[in-house]
Amino acid sequence: MTMVSSEAVGEYNRNGVLTKSIKGARRIEYFVHGGMGAWAIAVHGGAGVDPNLPKERQDEAKRLLTRCLDIGISALRSNVPAIDVVELVVRELETDPLFNSGRGSALTEKGTVEMEASIMDGPKRRCGAVSGLTTVKNPISLARLVMEKSPHSYLTTPGAEEFAKKQGVEMVDNDYFITEDNVGMLKLAKEANSILFDYRIPTVGTCGAAVDSHLQMNGLPISVYAPETVGCVVVDKEGRCAAGTSTGGLMNKMSGRIGDSPIIGAGTYACELCGVSCTGEGEAIIRSTLARDVAAVMEYKGLNLHEAVDYVIKNRLDEGKAGLIAVSKNGEVACGFNTTGMFRGCATEGGFMEVGVW
Repeated sequence: MTMVSSEAVGEYNRNGVLTKSIKGARRIEYFVHGGMGAWAIAVHGGAGVDPNLPKERQDEAKRLLTRCLDIGISALRSNVPAIDVVELVVRELETDPLFNSGRGSALTEKGTVEMEASIMDGPKRRCGAVSGLTTVKNPISLARLVMEKSPHSYLTTPGAEEFAKKQGVEMVDNDYFITEDNVGMLKLAKEANSILFDYRIPTVGTCGAAVDSHLQMNGLPISVYAPETVGCVVVDKEGRCAAGTSTGGLMNKMSGRIGDSPIIGAGTYACELCGVSCTGEGEAIIRSTLARDVAAVMEYKGLNLHEAVDYVIKNRLDEGKAGLIAVSKNGEVACGFNTTGMFRGCATEGGFMEVGVW
């Protein structure tokens, strides 16, 4: 069953499913299968999609999300635990340069890459997070090692990379993460003296300069809004929930800036009830502790997953723009966003599978 929030505005198909949302509309999707003992998975590649995004780019993103879902589905059918599936899928997203994580990460104002990630295992609320990484090939795997092989929950540079070397994780030169597209986008961002959220699809005027935007972050102007953080949430057949999030941050960000992705309770959260991964305006997600709030209103207000996602997107973001994916211990999947679109995909044990952008 698919349910779409009554506040979502746009074009619907003959089955009543929203196929194209109007800019600024809030959209919540909800998929139900089975109940206890049913697995489910969702992935995202970022919220805030340029409405003029070329179809080729949309198709490329859908193919990657589909491939990641297939990897996760295969693992879940083989009874792989939720936490292992999350790491496996996010590693795939980090390895492909399409989205803003791992290889293909956004560049800092210095032209370097500083990555961050977090992972959380719901049953005992174990978690691990890392930030400021410059040479770790797969940040999500280092985050898991922090969770399992260290006495801490969060490590940042230089300690995080020293820990990585001791753990024998794969290291690469910083140049490995830098793509030609990102070098060009950083140049545009510097020329516009702006932070570029959509660092691959800039808004340009007739003179080639970035168009002024009324969007703000912490009161400061920013340009086109379209971050491309990646994430995965999973519930396995045992009802165990897990979540993971990974990103390179913002194009032309200040060196040392940390967003919501490595912050437990903001960008990532998992407990016995649900698993959540967020994407969008990091500063707004941090202020709202968005991921934790989904679990909190389920626990304290008795809301189901769909109601919880709808509630936090509507009431917790103030003027911020963001989206999230979530699963519950009962095999439910939900995704919500208040941006033009969100790269996302989900699948359930009952055979339902969907990949979407708008």
